[in-house]
Amino acid sequence: MDRRDFVLAATAAVTSTTINSTAAAAAQTHPGVLPRPPAELTELATAMADGTSSAVALTQTYLARIAALDRLGPALNAVLETNPQALEIAAALDAERRAQGPRGPLHGIPILIKDNVETRDRMMTTAGSLALEGWYAPEDAPLIVRLRAAGAVILGKTNLSEWANFRSTHSASGWSGRGGQTHNPHALNRSPSGSSSGSAVAVAADLCAIAVGTETDGSIVSPASINGIVGIKPTVGLVSRRGIVPISHSQDTAGPLARSVRDAAILLGVLSGPDPADPASAAVAKFETDYTRYLNVDGLRGVRLGIARKFFAENAPLDAFLDRCVQQLKDAGAIIVDPADLPQHGAWSDPEGQVLLYEFKADLNAYLARLPATFPVRNLDDLIRFNVAHAARELPYFDQELLRESAAKGGLAEAAYLTARTACLTATRTNGIDAVLAEHHLDALVSLTAGPAWLTDHVNGDGDSGGCSSPAAVAGYPHVTVPAGEYKGLPIGLSFFGTAFSESVLIRLASGYEHVVGPRIVPRFAPSV
Repeated sequence: MDRRDFVLAATAAVTSTTINSTAAAAAQTHPGVLPRPPAELTELATAMADGTSSAVALTQTYLARIAALDRLGPALNAVLETNPQALEIAAALDAERRAQGPRGPLHGIPILIKDNVETRDRMMTTAGSLALEGWYAPEDAPLIVRLRAAGAVILGKTNLSEWANFRSTHSASGWSGRGGQTHNPHALNRSPSGSSSGSAVAVAADLCAIAVGTETDGSIVSPASINGIVGIKPTVGLVSRRGIVPISHSQDTAGPLARSVRDAAILLGVLSGPDPADPASAAVAKFETDYTRYLNVDGLRGVRLGIARKFFAENAPLDAFLDRCVQQLKDAGAIIVDPADLPQHGAWSDPEGQVLLYEFKADLNAYLARLPATFPVRNLDDLIRFNVAHAARELPYFDQELLRESAAKGGLAEAAYLTARTACLTATRTNGIDAVLAEHHLDALVSLTAGPAWLTDHVNGDGDSGGCSSPAAVAGYPHVTVPAGEYKGLPIGLSFFGTAFSESVLIRLASGYEHVVGPRIVPRFAPSV
Protein backbone atom coordinates (compact mmCIF):
# COMPACT_ATOMS: atom_id res chain seq x y z
CA MET A 1 0.00 0.00 0.00
CA ASP A 2 1.49 3.38 -1.02
CA ARG A 3 1.35 6.51 1.11
CA ARG A 4 -1.84 7.80 -0.55
CA ASP A 5 -3.65 4.50 0.13
CA PHE A 6 -2.37 4.45 3.70
CA VAL A 7 -3.72 7.93 4.32
CA LEU A 8 -7.02 7.04 2.69
CA ALA A 9 -7.42 3.95 4.85
CA ALA A 10 -6.41 5.84 7.98
CA THR A 11 -8.94 8.58 7.36
CA ALA A 12 -11.76 6.22 6.39
CA ALA A 13 -13.06 5.92 9.94
CA VAL A 14 -13.02 9.70 10.36
CA THR A 15 -14.93 10.08 7.11
CA SER A 16 -17.59 7.65 8.25
CA THR A 17 -18.28 9.67 11.39
CA THR A 18 -18.99 12.80 9.34
CA ILE A 19 -21.51 11.11 7.05
CA ASN A 20 -24.38 11.17 9.53
CA SER A 21 -24.02 14.88 10.23
CA THR A 22 -23.55 16.09 6.65
CA ALA A 23 -25.31 14.22 3.85
CA ALA A 24 -27.88 12.79 6.23
CA ALA A 25 -28.87 16.13 7.68
CA ALA A 26 -28.96 17.80 4.27
CA ALA A 27 -31.19 15.10 2.82
CA GLN A 28 -33.50 14.52 5.76
CA THR A 29 -36.28 16.62 4.28
CA HIS A 30 -35.15 16.43 0.64
CA PRO A 31 -34.15 12.81 -0.18
CA GLY A 32 -33.87 13.70 -3.86
CA VAL A 33 -30.74 15.81 -3.30
CA LEU A 34 -28.75 12.80 -2.11
CA PRO A 35 -26.07 11.55 -4.49
CA ARG A 36 -27.43 8.51 -6.34
CA PRO A 37 -24.83 6.16 -7.81
CA PRO A 38 -25.30 4.69 -11.28
CA ALA A 39 -28.02 2.05 -11.24
CA GLU A 40 -26.21 -0.90 -12.86
CA LEU A 41 -23.18 -2.90 -11.73
CA THR A 42 -21.62 -2.51 -15.17
CA GLU A 43 -21.93 1.28 -14.85
CA LEU A 44 -20.38 1.19 -11.39
CA ALA A 45 -17.50 -0.94 -12.69
CA THR A 46 -16.97 1.45 -15.61
CA ALA A 47 -16.91 4.45 -13.28
CA MET A 48 -14.27 2.79 -11.12
CA ALA A 49 -12.26 1.70 -14.16
CA ASP A 50 -12.11 5.19 -15.68
CA GLY A 51 -11.38 6.85 -12.33
CA THR A 52 -14.58 8.88 -12.06
CA SER A 53 -15.51 6.87 -8.97
CA SER A 54 -13.94 4.41 -6.56
CA ALA A 55 -14.92 1.75 -4.05
CA VAL A 56 -14.39 4.30 -1.28
CA ALA A 57 -16.57 6.91 -3.00
CA LEU A 58 -19.34 4.37 -3.64
CA THR A 59 -19.18 3.13 -0.07
CA GLN A 60 -19.38 6.71 1.23
CA THR A 61 -22.37 7.40 -1.02
CA TYR A 62 -24.26 4.35 0.18
CA LEU A 63 -23.41 5.04 3.83
CA ALA A 64 -24.74 8.58 3.37
CA ARG A 65 -27.96 7.25 1.86
CA ILE A 66 -28.34 4.79 4.74
CA ALA A 67 -27.83 7.60 7.24
CA ALA A 68 -30.30 9.90 5.48
CA LEU A 69 -33.03 7.52 4.30
CA ASP A 70 -32.77 4.57 6.64
CA ARG A 71 -31.90 6.24 9.94
CA LEU A 72 -33.49 9.66 9.27
CA GLY A 73 -35.83 11.06 6.65
CA PRO A 74 -38.40 8.39 5.74
CA ALA A 75 -36.67 6.09 8.28
CA LEU A 76 -36.93 2.90 6.26
CA ASN A 77 -35.28 0.86 9.01
CA ALA A 78 -33.90 -1.65 6.52
CA VAL A 79 -30.30 -1.80 7.79
CA LEU A 80 -29.52 -3.21 11.23
CA GLU A 81 -25.86 -2.23 11.28
CA THR A 82 -23.14 -1.10 8.91
CA ASN A 83 -19.70 -2.63 8.72
CA PRO A 84 -17.25 -0.45 10.68
CA GLN A 85 -14.49 -1.72 8.38
CA ALA A 86 -16.31 -1.01 5.12
CA LEU A 87 -14.30 2.08 4.13
CA GLU A 88 -11.03 0.41 5.08
CA ILE A 89 -11.91 -2.61 2.92
CA ALA A 90 -12.96 -0.33 0.06
CA ALA A 91 -9.66 1.59 0.23
CA ALA A 92 -7.67 -1.64 0.04
CA LEU A 93 -9.71 -2.79 -2.96
CA ASP A 94 -9.11 0.53 -4.71
CA ALA A 95 -5.37 0.11 -4.18
CA GLU A 96 -5.54 -3.44 -5.52
CA ARG A 97 -7.46 -2.29 -8.61
CA ARG A 98 -4.76 0.29 -9.39
CA ALA A 99 -1.97 -2.21 -8.86
CA GLN A 100 -3.42 -5.37 -10.39
CA GLY A 101 -6.75 -4.57 -12.01
CA PRO A 102 -10.18 -5.76 -10.89
CA ARG A 103 -10.93 -9.27 -9.71
CA GLY A 104 -14.25 -9.26 -11.55
CA PRO A 105 -17.56 -7.40 -11.82
CA LEU A 106 -18.04 -7.21 -8.03
CA HIS A 107 -14.65 -5.66 -7.29
CA GLY A 108 -15.30 -2.73 -4.95
CA ILE A 109 -19.08 -3.13 -5.07
CA PRO A 110 -20.88 -2.42 -1.75
CA ILE A 111 -23.37 -5.18 -0.88
CA LEU A 112 -25.76 -5.69 2.03
CA ILE A 113 -26.37 -9.08 3.63
CA LYS A 114 -29.49 -10.37 5.35
CA ASP A 115 -28.87 -10.77 9.07
CA ASN A 116 -29.28 -14.54 9.10
CA VAL A 117 -26.05 -15.08 7.14
CA GLU A 118 -22.86 -15.42 9.16
CA THR A 119 -20.06 -12.92 8.58
CA ARG A 120 -16.73 -13.06 10.35
CA ASP A 121 -16.30 -9.39 11.13
CA ARG A 122 -17.48 -6.81 13.64
CA MET A 123 -21.14 -7.42 12.83
CA MET A 124 -23.50 -9.81 14.58
CA THR A 125 -25.62 -12.56 13.06
CA THR A 126 -28.95 -12.61 14.90
CA ALA A 127 -31.83 -13.51 12.54
CA GLY A 128 -33.38 -10.37 14.02
CA SER A 129 -33.72 -11.94 17.47
CA LEU A 130 -32.55 -10.42 20.75
CA ALA A 131 -31.70 -13.96 21.79
CA LEU A 132 -28.71 -13.93 19.42
CA GLU A 133 -27.46 -10.43 20.24
CA GLY A 134 -23.74 -10.67 20.81
CA TRP A 135 -23.27 -13.64 18.43
CA TYR A 136 -20.24 -12.85 16.28
CA ALA A 137 -19.66 -15.77 13.97
CA PRO A 138 -16.10 -17.14 14.02
CA GLU A 139 -16.17 -17.89 10.27
CA ASP A 140 -17.77 -16.49 7.16
CA ALA A 141 -20.59 -18.47 5.58
CA PRO A 142 -19.29 -19.99 2.32
CA LEU A 143 -21.34 -17.52 0.27
CA ILE A 144 -19.61 -14.66 2.11
CA VAL A 145 -16.22 -16.24 1.40
CA ARG A 146 -17.14 -16.21 -2.29
CA LEU A 147 -18.27 -12.57 -2.15
CA ARG A 148 -15.08 -11.44 -0.44
CA ALA A 149 -12.99 -13.38 -2.95
CA ALA A 150 -14.87 -11.59 -5.74
CA GLY A 151 -13.89 -8.23 -4.22
CA ALA A 152 -17.27 -7.20 -2.80
CA VAL A 153 -17.42 -4.70 0.06
CA ILE A 154 -19.66 -6.17 2.78
CA LEU A 155 -21.45 -2.94 3.66
CA GLY A 156 -23.73 -4.13 6.46
CA LYS A 157 -26.52 -6.40 7.69
CA THR A 158 -30.19 -5.93 6.87
CA ASN A 159 -33.29 -6.24 9.00
CA LEU A 160 -35.67 -9.13 8.36
CA SER A 161 -38.80 -10.76 9.59
CA GLU A 162 -37.50 -12.33 12.80
CA TRP A 163 -36.39 -15.97 12.43
CA ALA A 164 -37.08 -15.54 8.71
CA ASN A 165 -40.80 -15.17 9.48
CA PHE A 166 -41.12 -18.57 11.13
CA ARG A 167 -42.40 -17.55 14.54
CA SER A 168 -46.09 -16.72 14.38
CA THR A 169 -49.09 -17.20 12.11
CA HIS A 170 -49.98 -13.55 12.82
CA SER A 171 -46.60 -11.94 12.27
CA ALA A 172 -46.04 -8.61 10.53
CA SER A 173 -43.46 -8.98 7.76
CA GLY A 174 -40.31 -6.92 8.22
CA TRP A 175 -40.52 -6.77 12.01
CA SER A 176 -37.87 -8.14 14.33
CA GLY A 177 -37.22 -7.78 18.04
CA ARG A 178 -33.76 -6.47 17.34
CA GLY A 179 -34.56 -4.14 14.45
CA GLY A 180 -38.21 -3.13 14.74
CA GLN A 181 -40.35 -2.54 11.65
CA THR A 182 -38.93 -2.12 8.15
CA HIS A 183 -41.00 0.16 5.87
CA ASN A 184 -41.88 -0.11 2.21
CA PRO A 185 -40.12 2.73 0.31
CA HIS A 186 -43.02 3.10 -2.13
CA ALA A 187 -45.56 3.71 0.65
CA LEU A 188 -44.21 3.81 4.19
CA ASN A 189 -47.39 2.46 5.79
CA ARG A 190 -47.33 -0.63 3.55
CA SER A 191 -45.62 -3.93 4.23
CA PRO A 192 -42.17 -4.55 2.74
CA SER A 193 -43.06 -8.27 2.72
CA GLY A 194 -40.71 -10.83 4.17
CA SER A 195 -38.60 -12.28 5.27
CA SER A 196 -35.82 -10.63 3.23
CA SER A 197 -37.52 -7.31 3.88
CA GLY A 198 -34.46 -5.20 4.66
CA SER A 199 -32.44 -6.53 1.74
CA ALA A 200 -35.24 -5.84 -0.76
CA VAL A 201 -35.99 -2.36 0.62
CA ALA A 202 -32.29 -1.47 0.62
CA VAL A 203 -31.93 -2.40 -3.05
CA ALA A 204 -35.12 -0.59 -4.06
CA ALA A 205 -34.04 2.57 -2.19
CA ASP A 206 -30.43 2.51 -3.49
CA LEU A 207 -28.91 1.89 -0.07
CA CYS A 208 -26.53 -0.61 -1.68
CA ALA A 209 -25.63 -1.83 -5.14
CA ILE A 210 -27.04 -5.34 -4.63
CA ALA A 211 -28.08 -7.49 -1.67
CA VAL A 212 -28.33 -11.08 -0.51
CA GLY A 213 -31.62 -12.47 0.74
CA THR A 214 -32.70 -15.95 1.76
CA GLU A 215 -35.86 -17.89 1.03
CA THR A 216 -37.71 -20.88 2.43
CA ASP A 217 -41.00 -20.03 0.74
CA GLY A 218 -41.41 -16.59 -0.83
CA SER A 219 -38.85 -14.70 1.24
CA ILE A 220 -36.83 -13.55 -1.79
CA VAL A 221 -39.43 -13.34 -4.54
CA SER A 222 -42.25 -11.74 -2.54
CA PRO A 223 -40.27 -8.78 -1.12
CA ALA A 224 -38.62 -8.37 -4.53
CA SER A 225 -42.03 -8.13 -6.19
CA ILE A 226 -43.55 -5.85 -3.57
CA ASN A 227 -40.57 -3.48 -3.56
CA GLY A 228 -40.27 -3.38 -7.35
CA ILE A 229 -36.94 -5.14 -7.92
CA VAL A 230 -35.54 -8.40 -9.34
CA GLY A 231 -35.16 -11.49 -7.17
CA ILE A 232 -33.74 -14.92 -7.93
CA LYS A 233 -34.53 -17.91 -5.72
CA PRO A 234 -32.03 -20.56 -6.95
CA THR A 235 -32.36 -24.31 -7.00
CA VAL A 236 -31.62 -25.60 -3.50
CA GLY A 237 -27.94 -26.57 -3.37
CA LEU A 238 -26.74 -24.11 -6.00
CA VAL A 239 -25.69 -21.75 -3.18
CA SER A 240 -24.24 -23.27 -0.02
CA ARG A 241 -26.63 -23.28 2.94
CA ARG A 242 -23.91 -23.47 5.58
CA GLY A 243 -23.62 -20.47 7.87
CA ILE A 244 -27.25 -19.46 7.37
CA VAL A 245 -29.64 -19.53 10.35
CA PRO A 246 -31.99 -22.30 9.15
CA ILE A 247 -35.67 -23.05 8.85
CA SER A 248 -35.72 -26.01 6.49
CA HIS A 249 -32.83 -27.91 4.92
CA SER A 250 -35.12 -29.08 2.11
CA GLN A 251 -36.18 -25.56 1.07
CA ASP A 252 -33.69 -22.96 2.40
CA THR A 253 -31.46 -21.08 -0.03
CA ALA A 254 -29.79 -17.70 -0.36
CA GLY A 255 -30.15 -15.67 -3.54
CA PRO A 256 -29.72 -12.28 -5.24
CA LEU A 257 -31.82 -9.14 -4.91
CA ALA A 258 -30.98 -6.49 -7.50
CA ARG A 259 -32.34 -3.64 -9.59
CA SER A 260 -31.90 -5.49 -12.90
CA VAL A 261 -31.80 -9.02 -14.22
CA ARG A 262 -28.19 -8.49 -15.31
CA ASP A 263 -27.12 -7.50 -11.80
CA ALA A 264 -28.96 -10.46 -10.30
CA ALA A 265 -27.30 -12.78 -12.83
CA ILE A 266 -23.86 -11.39 -11.97
CA LEU A 267 -24.45 -11.91 -8.26
CA LEU A 268 -25.83 -15.43 -8.76
CA GLY A 269 -22.67 -16.40 -10.64
CA VAL A 270 -20.58 -15.36 -7.64
CA LEU A 271 -22.84 -16.92 -4.98
CA SER A 272 -23.14 -20.31 -6.63
CA GLY A 273 -20.40 -22.88 -6.18
CA PRO A 274 -19.55 -26.23 -4.65
CA ASP A 275 -19.49 -26.88 -0.92
CA PRO A 276 -18.66 -30.51 -0.08
CA ALA A 277 -19.79 -29.92 3.52
CA ASP A 278 -23.34 -29.07 2.39
CA PRO A 279 -25.14 -32.25 1.19
CA ALA A 280 -27.40 -30.32 -1.19
CA SER A 281 -24.44 -28.51 -2.74
CA ALA A 282 -22.37 -31.71 -2.89
CA ALA A 283 -25.13 -33.34 -4.94
CA VAL A 284 -25.01 -30.66 -7.68
CA ALA A 285 -23.36 -32.02 -10.82
CA LYS A 286 -22.34 -28.70 -12.40
CA PHE A 287 -22.04 -25.08 -11.31
CA GLU A 288 -22.16 -21.99 -13.53
CA THR A 289 -19.94 -18.98 -12.92
CA ASP A 290 -21.38 -16.63 -15.56
CA TYR A 291 -25.14 -16.36 -15.89
CA THR A 292 -24.87 -13.12 -17.87
CA ARG A 293 -24.31 -15.14 -21.05
CA TYR A 294 -28.00 -16.10 -20.90
CA LEU A 295 -29.22 -12.50 -20.96
CA ASN A 296 -31.17 -11.82 -24.14
CA VAL A 297 -33.34 -8.80 -24.92
CA ASP A 298 -35.19 -11.03 -27.42
CA GLY A 299 -35.31 -13.91 -24.95
CA LEU A 300 -39.08 -14.45 -25.19
CA ARG A 301 -39.24 -15.13 -28.90
CA GLY A 302 -40.35 -18.67 -29.71
CA VAL A 303 -40.46 -19.93 -26.12
CA ARG A 304 -43.44 -21.82 -24.74
CA LEU A 305 -44.82 -20.37 -21.49
CA GLY A 306 -47.63 -21.77 -19.37
CA ILE A 307 -49.82 -19.33 -17.43
CA ALA A 308 -50.59 -20.57 -13.91
CA ARG A 309 -53.95 -18.87 -13.34
CA LYS A 310 -55.21 -20.39 -10.11
CA PHE A 311 -52.99 -18.33 -7.82
CA PHE A 312 -55.05 -15.20 -8.57
CA ALA A 313 -58.15 -16.65 -10.24
CA GLU A 314 -60.45 -15.31 -7.53
CA ASN A 315 -59.01 -11.79 -7.66
CA ALA A 316 -60.47 -10.16 -10.77
CA PRO A 317 -58.30 -6.99 -10.75
CA LEU A 318 -55.07 -8.99 -10.41
CA ASP A 319 -56.26 -11.51 -12.98
CA ALA A 320 -56.76 -8.57 -15.35
CA PHE A 321 -53.24 -7.31 -14.50
CA LEU A 322 -51.92 -10.77 -15.40
CA ASP A 323 -53.82 -10.57 -18.71
CA ARG A 324 -51.85 -7.45 -19.60
CA CYS A 325 -48.59 -9.21 -18.76
CA VAL A 326 -49.57 -12.19 -20.91
CA GLN A 327 -50.25 -9.88 -23.84
CA GLN A 328 -46.77 -8.38 -23.42
CA LEU A 329 -45.29 -11.89 -23.53
CA LYS A 330 -47.25 -12.66 -26.71
CA ASP A 331 -46.20 -9.40 -28.33
CA ALA A 332 -42.57 -10.32 -27.60
CA GLY A 333 -42.96 -13.59 -29.50
CA ALA A 334 -43.76 -16.09 -26.76
CA ILE A 335 -46.10 -19.02 -27.43
CA ILE A 336 -48.65 -19.03 -24.63
CA VAL A 337 -50.50 -21.96 -23.10
CA ASP A 338 -53.26 -20.48 -20.96
CA PRO A 339 -54.19 -21.83 -18.50
CA ALA A 340 -51.43 -24.24 -17.50
CA ASP A 341 -52.18 -24.85 -13.84
CA LEU A 342 -50.45 -27.40 -11.67
CA PRO A 343 -52.49 -30.63 -11.51
CA GLN A 344 -52.41 -30.71 -7.70
CA HIS A 345 -52.66 -26.97 -7.15
CA GLY A 346 -52.58 -26.22 -3.42
CA ALA A 347 -52.11 -29.85 -2.36
CA TRP A 348 -48.67 -28.96 -0.98
CA SER A 349 -49.96 -26.47 1.59
CA ASP A 350 -50.70 -28.65 4.63
CA PRO A 351 -47.79 -31.08 4.07
CA GLU A 352 -45.37 -28.18 3.69
CA GLY A 353 -46.48 -26.78 7.04
CA GLN A 354 -45.69 -30.09 8.71
CA VAL A 355 -42.32 -30.42 7.00
CA LEU A 356 -41.26 -26.94 8.10
CA LEU A 357 -42.26 -27.59 11.72
CA TYR A 358 -40.22 -30.81 11.84
CA GLU A 359 -37.18 -29.45 10.00
CA PHE A 360 -37.07 -26.17 11.90
CA LYS A 361 -36.73 -28.02 15.18
CA ALA A 362 -34.01 -30.33 13.90
CA ASP A 363 -32.09 -27.71 11.95
CA LEU A 364 -32.29 -24.85 14.46
CA ASN A 365 -31.29 -27.11 17.35
CA ALA A 366 -28.23 -28.16 15.37
CA TYR A 367 -27.40 -24.53 14.57
CA LEU A 368 -27.83 -23.24 18.13
CA ALA A 369 -25.80 -26.11 19.59
CA ARG A 370 -22.74 -24.54 17.89
CA LEU A 371 -22.99 -21.41 20.03
CA PRO A 372 -20.70 -20.96 23.06
CA ALA A 373 -21.84 -22.78 26.21
CA THR A 374 -22.28 -19.45 27.97
CA PHE A 375 -24.88 -18.28 25.43
CA PRO A 376 -28.49 -17.95 26.72
CA VAL A 377 -30.02 -20.03 23.89
CA ARG A 378 -28.61 -23.40 22.82
CA ASN A 379 -31.80 -25.01 21.52
CA LEU A 380 -35.39 -24.26 20.54
CA ASP A 381 -36.74 -24.72 24.07
CA ASP A 382 -34.21 -22.16 25.34
CA LEU A 383 -35.39 -19.74 22.65
CA ILE A 384 -39.04 -20.09 23.63
CA ARG A 385 -38.18 -19.43 27.28
CA PHE A 386 -36.01 -16.45 26.31
CA ASN A 387 -38.87 -14.84 24.37
CA VAL A 388 -41.24 -15.26 27.32
CA ALA A 389 -38.69 -13.75 29.68
CA HIS A 390 -38.21 -10.80 27.32
CA ALA A 391 -41.83 -10.54 26.18
CA ALA A 392 -41.96 -6.74 26.33
CA ARG A 393 -39.44 -6.52 23.49
CA GLU A 394 -39.88 -9.87 21.75
CA LEU A 395 -43.63 -10.46 21.98
CA PRO A 396 -45.24 -6.99 21.89
CA TYR A 397 -47.29 -7.62 18.74
CA PHE A 398 -47.51 -11.34 18.03
CA ASP A 399 -46.79 -14.65 19.70
CA GLN A 400 -44.45 -17.57 18.99
CA GLU A 401 -46.97 -20.33 18.32
CA LEU A 402 -44.91 -21.75 15.43
CA LEU A 403 -41.92 -22.15 17.74
CA ARG A 404 -44.06 -24.04 20.25
CA GLU A 405 -45.62 -26.24 17.58
CA SER A 406 -42.18 -27.03 16.19
CA ALA A 407 -40.78 -27.84 19.65
CA ALA A 408 -43.60 -30.37 20.15
CA LYS A 409 -42.62 -32.36 17.05
CA GLY A 410 -40.53 -35.51 17.12
CA GLY A 411 -37.56 -36.39 14.97
CA LEU A 412 -37.12 -36.61 11.21
CA ALA A 413 -37.57 -40.39 11.26
CA GLU A 414 -41.23 -40.09 12.28
CA ALA A 415 -43.77 -41.39 9.76
CA ALA A 416 -45.72 -38.12 9.86
CA TYR A 417 -42.68 -36.17 8.64
CA LEU A 418 -41.73 -38.68 5.96
CA THR A 419 -45.30 -38.85 4.67
CA ALA A 420 -45.58 -35.07 4.54
CA ARG A 421 -42.28 -34.69 2.69
CA THR A 422 -43.31 -37.29 0.11
CA ALA A 423 -46.62 -35.48 -0.39
CA CYS A 424 -44.75 -32.21 -0.92
CA LEU A 425 -42.52 -33.66 -3.63
CA THR A 426 -45.42 -35.38 -5.37
CA ALA A 427 -47.56 -32.23 -5.47
CA THR A 428 -44.80 -29.87 -6.60
CA ARG A 429 -42.44 -32.03 -8.65
CA THR A 430 -43.74 -35.24 -10.23
CA ASN A 431 -47.41 -34.20 -10.26
CA GLY A 432 -46.60 -30.50 -10.21
CA ILE A 433 -44.06 -28.37 -12.07
CA ASP A 434 -42.41 -31.24 -13.95
CA ALA A 435 -45.78 -32.70 -14.96
CA VAL A 436 -47.21 -29.51 -16.44
CA LEU A 437 -43.95 -28.59 -18.18
CA ALA A 438 -43.87 -32.01 -19.85
CA GLU A 439 -47.56 -32.07 -20.75
CA HIS A 440 -47.45 -28.77 -22.63
CA HIS A 441 -43.77 -28.85 -23.69
CA LEU A 442 -43.14 -25.63 -21.77
CA ASP A 443 -39.95 -23.72 -21.08
CA ALA A 444 -41.35 -22.26 -17.84
CA LEU A 445 -44.47 -21.36 -15.89
CA VAL A 446 -45.59 -17.77 -15.42
CA SER A 447 -47.83 -15.99 -12.92
CA LEU A 448 -47.89 -12.82 -10.87
CA THR A 449 -45.43 -13.14 -8.01
CA ALA A 450 -47.68 -11.55 -5.40
CA GLY A 451 -50.35 -8.91 -5.02
CA PRO A 452 -49.57 -5.31 -4.09
CA ALA A 453 -48.19 -4.46 -0.66
CA TRP A 454 -50.77 -4.57 2.12
CA LEU A 455 -50.99 -2.20 5.06
CA THR A 456 -48.59 -3.00 7.88
CA ASP A 457 -50.78 -4.28 10.72
CA HIS A 458 -49.31 -5.21 14.11
CA VAL A 459 -52.73 -6.27 15.40
CA ASN A 460 -53.88 -8.74 12.76
CA GLY A 461 -50.57 -9.48 11.07
CA ASP A 462 -49.96 -9.84 7.36
CA GLY A 463 -52.91 -9.49 5.03
CA ASP A 464 -51.37 -10.36 1.67
CA SER A 465 -53.44 -11.13 -1.41
CA GLY A 466 -51.75 -14.35 -2.47
CA GLY A 467 -48.62 -15.43 -4.30
CA CYS A 468 -47.09 -18.18 -6.42
CA SER A 469 -43.90 -18.89 -4.48
CA SER A 470 -44.83 -22.23 -2.92
CA PRO A 471 -44.50 -24.76 -5.78
CA ALA A 472 -40.91 -23.82 -6.66
CA ALA A 473 -40.01 -23.34 -2.99
CA VAL A 474 -41.35 -26.71 -1.86
CA ALA A 475 -39.85 -28.49 -4.86
CA GLY A 476 -36.50 -26.75 -4.33
CA TYR A 477 -36.69 -25.41 -7.89
CA PRO A 478 -35.61 -21.97 -9.23
CA HIS A 479 -37.86 -18.91 -9.41
CA VAL A 480 -37.17 -15.45 -10.87
CA THR A 481 -39.35 -12.36 -10.41
CA VAL A 482 -39.13 -9.18 -12.51
CA PRO A 483 -40.95 -5.84 -11.99
CA ALA A 484 -44.11 -5.84 -14.13
CA GLY A 485 -45.42 -2.34 -13.47
CA GLU A 486 -47.60 -0.82 -10.80
CA TYR A 487 -51.08 -1.48 -9.49
CA LYS A 488 -52.71 1.53 -7.83
CA GLY A 489 -49.29 3.04 -7.22
CA LEU A 490 -47.62 -0.11 -5.88
CA PRO A 491 -45.20 -2.46 -7.67
CA ILE A 492 -46.09 -5.97 -8.78
CA GLY A 493 -43.67 -8.57 -10.16
CA LEU A 494 -44.06 -11.26 -12.80
CA SER A 495 -42.69 -14.71 -11.97
CA PHE A 496 -40.93 -17.28 -14.13
CA PHE A 497 -40.35 -20.68 -12.52
CA GLY A 498 -39.36 -24.08 -13.81
CA THR A 499 -37.62 -27.35 -13.12
CA ALA A 500 -34.39 -27.96 -11.20
CA PHE A 501 -31.32 -26.04 -12.39
CA SER A 502 -33.22 -24.14 -15.09
CA GLU A 503 -31.76 -20.80 -13.94
CA SER A 504 -30.24 -20.23 -17.38
CA VAL A 505 -33.66 -20.51 -19.05
CA LEU A 506 -35.38 -18.33 -16.45
CA ILE A 507 -32.73 -15.61 -16.69
CA ARG A 508 -33.14 -15.53 -20.46
CA LEU A 509 -36.91 -15.19 -20.13
CA ALA A 510 -36.69 -12.61 -17.35
CA SER A 511 -34.22 -10.46 -19.29
CA GLY A 512 -36.47 -10.59 -22.34
CA TYR A 513 -39.47 -9.52 -20.29
CA GLU A 514 -37.49 -6.77 -18.54
CA HIS A 515 -36.69 -5.31 -21.95
CA VAL A 516 -40.37 -5.33 -22.92
CA VAL A 517 -41.86 -3.97 -19.72
CA GLY A 518 -39.51 -1.03 -19.31
CA PRO A 519 -37.78 0.51 -16.29
CA ARG A 520 -38.70 -0.29 -12.71
CA ILE A 521 -40.66 2.09 -10.50
CA VAL A 522 -38.36 4.27 -8.39
CA PRO A 523 -39.54 4.61 -4.76
CA ARG A 524 -41.13 7.92 -3.82
CA PHE A 525 -40.96 7.46 -0.01
CA ALA A 526 -44.61 8.49 0.20
CA PRO A 527 -46.33 8.19 3.60
CA SER A 528 -49.13 6.22 1.90
CA VAL A 529 -50.45 5.40 -1.56
